[in-house]
Amino acid sequence: MSKGLIRSGSRRGVRSDKSPPVARKLPRPPEPAVCASCGNVFANRTWRAGRRVTHALLSRATWTVCPACRSAARREGYGKVVIRGAYAAANEDAIRKRIRNVSSRARFTQPQRRVVSVERSGPVLEVVTTSQKLAHRIVHELRKAFRGRASYAWSADDGSLLATWERQV
Repeated sequence: MSKGLIRSGSRRGVRSDKSPPVARKLPRPPEPAVCASCGNVFANRTWRAGRRVTHALLSRATWTVCPACRSAARREGYGKVVIRGAYAAANEDAIRKRIRNVSSRARFTQPQRRVVSVERSGPVLEVVTTSQKLAHRIVHELRKAFRGRASYAWSADDGSLLATWERQV
């Protein structure tokens, strides 16, 4: 038997459910559940948008508030994007439009990934998102569309992401 097969059998230090730390913070609602704010449906352990809500589903569903709506109401998130530089200040409308397009595309398949806020504080544009993946995707798409420099820093404490994009000229 090779070393790879021997090591693959070792499961020491691995979570049994292999869920990310973000998913283990809140207890799972009973299925099916419908969000009272946005109308997303929780079934088969995932939140989905655009599902057909029938009378049969509503009769057995519990009404709750999804984690994304709860996070947006508290104005907190797991991803933060910092956009700076002279180019960003000169082309703020195009950058905001790109952020809106990326977030709407992400929300189509993953309704829990949302932009919580986009605010300007001095020369810096700050975007707060409900997920690290959306913050990463926004910076990646900005770098792809407008060039510039991107950097990413994950927090060891809660797994949040600080993503920075800048372009001077």
